[in-house]
Amino acid sequence: MSTLSKRLKEARLRAGLSQESLGIQIGIDPASASARMNRYELGKRVPDPELVERLAVELGLPAAYFYAVDDDEAALLIKFHNLSSAARRKVLLYLEEQGSAR
Repeated sequence: MSTLSKRLKEARLRAGLSQESLGIQIGIDPASASARMNRYELGKRVPDPELVERLAVELGLPAAYFYAVDDDEAALLIKFHNLSSAARRKVLLYLEEQGSAR
């Protein structure tokens, strides 16, 4: 199972959606939505970047989450994504300060 397929399945289940309903919500033809999403989750097909963007928007996640190999990095991406703009700036400033302290 690829990283993308693993993250996709985790995110879909966390959202409480079926493969079919998620596929339909992102614009896949209802007749093939379940089968296509199943192939993506099994790693038999890879969605193009535009489709990953639609999945991210629908699931309220950053697209980068689907490609994060490390679980801690994936969790961090979600947390950062959910911050306000002001909080994001604070985090980035803090990280910059930590990097210059070395």
